[in-house]
Amino acid sequence: MRMTSALSFLTQVTGKSSRNLQGTTPGNTRDSSVCSSWSLRGLRGWCRLRHTSQSERMETQSQVVERLRETFRSGVTLPEQFRRTQLTNLIAMIEENEEQIIKALHKDLAKPKFEAVLSEVDILINELYYANANLNSWMKREYVTKNLATKLDDCFVRREPLGVVLVIGAWNYPLQLLLLPMVGAIAAGNCVIIKPSEISAATEQLIAELVPKYLSQDCYAVVQGGAEETKALLKNRFDHIFYTGSQAVARSVLVAASVHLTPVTLELGGKCPCLLYGAVNMAAAARRLVWAKYFNSGQSCVAPDYVLCTPATREALLPEIQKTLVDCFGTEPQASPDLGRIVSPRHWTHLMELLGRSKGKVVVGGEGNQEDKYIAPTVLVDVAEDDALMQEEIFGPILPIICVDTLEEGIAFINRQEKPLALYVFSEESSVVETVLKNTSSGGFCSNDGILHMTLPSLPFGGVGSSGWGNYHGRWGFETFSHRRACMLRGWGLEMLNGLRYPPYTERKLSWVRWSASPKSMCSLM
Repeated sequence: MRMTSALSFLTQVTGKSSRNLQGTTPGNTRDSSVCSSWSLRGLRGWCRLRHTSQSERMETQSQVVERLRETFRSGVTLPEQFRRTQLTNLIAMIEENEEQIIKALHKDLAKPKFEAVLSEVDILINELYYANANLNSWMKREYVTKNLATKLDDCFVRREPLGVVLVIGAWNYPLQLLLLPMVGAIAAGNCVIIKPSEISAATEQLIAELVPKYLSQDCYAVVQGGAEETKALLKNRFDHIFYTGSQAVARSVLVAASVHLTPVTLELGGKCPCLLYGAVNMAAAARRLVWAKYFNSGQSCVAPDYVLCTPATREALLPEIQKTLVDCFGTEPQASPDLGRIVSPRHWTHLMELLGRSKGKVVVGGEGNQEDKYIAPTVLVDVAEDDALMQEEIFGPILPIICVDTLEEGIAFINRQEKPLALYVFSEESSVVETVLKNTSSGGFCSNDGILHMTLPSLPFGGVGSSGWGNYHGRWGFETFSHRRACMLRGWGLEMLNGLRYPPYTERKLSWVRWSASPKSMCSLM
C-alpha cells in the first residue's frame, strides 16, 4: 500500500480528509496534532489496529499485551510529535479532572487537598512539562569520542524504546507512583500497560476511566484487579517491568520476570533514618521533621522512619515536636482535616500491633480508632535497635527516637541496617553533613529537610540494594525505558589502514593496529 492509497483508505473508513488524518492521534478520543510525517509502517499499523481499539469486546490480559505489541511493531509511537501529543494529553487529563482526582484520593486515604495537589497532581504536571520541554534533546544522537581507526565514521549512541512495558503502581501515592514512571515510558516511545493498586480502589477506578479517554488506546492500557490478576499479568512477556511496592512482592516480580529474562526496575523503600547532630535549629528541625514524617499519615516510602540523636538533642527536640504537632493538627488531631488516614483496616491493625509489641516509651500520641482508620501522630523514646519497630519499615505515623553518643556511632548504626531509600541529616555544621554523606550509602540524600529531594525532576529518584534497583524522574525515567544502542556508520575510506587487520598477520601490523585503537590515538584526534 502506498502512502497516498493508505490515506485514501483511511478517508473512506473515517470520513476525514487525508490532510486531517495526518494530524490525528491513533486511537485517541481527543482532537490533537501528531507528526504529519508518519512512517508508512506506522500508518499501516494504525489502519490494522484502529478497529481493535474502538471495539467494546472484553480482552484477556494476553490479548491486551499482544495488541500493544502489534502497535509498537507498527512504529506509531516512534515520532517525537506523537510522544509529545500523548504527554500533552496526559497533562490535560490531570488538569481537567483535578477535582475528581482529589475526591478519589480523599476517599482512599483521606488525603487533604493540599497534600493531594502537592504530591499527586502538581508533581505529575511538573514532570510532564519538564519531559515535553526536554524531549528533543533527550532523543538526539549522542556522539562519542573516536580513535584513529574510526576517524571517518559516525559513532553515536541512539536511544530507542524497549517495546511493551509494564508499570505496577502502589497504593500510598496511587496516581503519582503509577503515572510518573509512565511519563518516562511514553517519552521514550514505548507502549505501556499500567496496573493501579486495587487497595486505593477509588483512584484505581478513576484512572481506568480516564486513561482511555485521553491517551491512545492502541498504545496504552489499564489492567485492574488484585493479587491474582497481577500474578496472571506477570506471566506475559514484557520488555521492561517497573514495580513500586514492598520487598516481599518485589521478589515475586523478579521470579516472574526471570522466566522471560525481562529487566526490572524496583522502587521499594526501607527504613529511612534521620540523624540530628551538632548545632541544630530545633524549632525549624521539628517543623520539617514533623511535616516529612506525618505527611500522608506517614505512608511514604521516603518518610523519616526513625530519628538518631544524642540524649541532649532528644531533650531539646521533643518539646519542639510536641509544639509543632499541636500547631499543625491541634489538640485533637483526629478532628484535624489536615491529617490523613491509614489506607485499610488491615494496615491499621498491623501498625497498632507493631506499636503494641514495641518496648519503647510512648511520649506523644499512641491512640488509635479502628473504625476511623485513625492513628495519632506518635513518638516513642528509649527504643532499642532490636525493637519491633526497627525490624521493618513502619509506613505509618509512628516515630521512634534512638539515642547515640557520637556522630561515628550514628553512622555505624545506619550502616548496620539495609541501605535506605533516603537518608536525612539535620545539622548547621557542614562538616557533619559531609561526613555522613561520605560515609554512608542511600538511594537519595537530603540535609536539613525531608522528602523534597524527590520533587526535583532533574535529580534521579531510586533506591540502592534492598531499597530498590534503577531510578526515574526527568531524563532518568527516559533512560530507564530506553535502549542505548551503540551505532557505528562506516564508509569505505582509510582502507589502507583497515588492511592492517587482515591476514597475513605480522608484528608490525599488530603494533600499528594496537596504536590506532588505543587511547593515545584518541587523544591525538582531540
